[in-house]
Amino acid sequence: MTQSFEPFVCRLPEGEPLPLVCDSPHSGTRYPADFGAAVPAARLRGGEDTHVEALWQAVPSVGGTLVAANFPRVYIDPNRTLDDLDPELLDGPWPEPLAPGEKTRLGFGLIWRNIDAATPIYDRRLSVAEVRNRIERYYRPYHAALAQAVESSYQRFGSVWHLNLHSMPNNAYERLKKVSPHPLADFVLGDRDGTTCDPEFVGLIENGLREMGYTVARNDPYKGVQLIAQIGRPAERRHSLQIEIRRPLYMDEVTRERNEGFHKVQSNMGKLLERIAAYLRTKV
Repeated sequence: MTQSFEPFVCRLPEGEPLPLVCDSPHSGTRYPADFGAAVPAARLRGGEDTHVEALWQAVPSVGGTLVAANFPRVYIDPNRTLDDLDPELLDGPWPEPLAPGEKTRLGFGLIWRNIDAATPIYDRRLSVAEVRNRIERYYRPYHAALAQAVESSYQRFGSVWHLNLHSMPNNAYERLKKVSPHPLADFVLGDRDGTTCDPEFVGLIENGLREMGYTVARNDPYKGVQLIAQIGRPAERRHSLQIEIRRPLYMDEVTRERNEGFHKVQSNMGKLLERIAAYLRTKV
């Protein structure tokens, strides 16, 4: 557990900027000292999108901005709305109306209740004050940094393309309590069923990944949550796409260490970013 740290890292474009903003909200590995979890740190790490920000390290070199959380999603999840909070977690009434969603019912809302389907994170209820602290010290600064990057790009170019970067466990269907007739794809592109991003841009990324030999699915099993819903308004030239990478492609899910595939995936994401940059140069 860490005493004090900045809630996020923001890497700015190197060279000529493009209207590209990428964020990794779930790759944080620094655990606040006031977490108070009742499960070992090694179990908590199962919620991390570990190393995702490193897979996409080439974002600034192609002219994009990269924002990455330092705090873990199991502490507070920046890809959830503030009302997506489980009231059963709290030791008192929340002062605003709450609207917990289906994932919150499973234990994976704004504040995670479980680390998996059967293992609770806490042996206590959280105080309203400590949840407020998590919101003010970590959630809001992350959202402010991402909003600033998005709005700066939009003001400069009259457009913005946002990539919301994640990784997914190999047992994603099981965790989500979904039955699928096919195996989990290597990459899942989420645009909330075509509502948050220009289909041409989604197709560019899908084709690029397939040409590299990866399997790709759209919106199955992940459609995208708050961040792309908030940012993606294609009619205003604000495009937002969630990209999920299957974790065994690049890391050991038990140890969280990079595996022998890490550098290949990292190199391929660099090539994909070059392709994205070339496309965006035709749009500005």
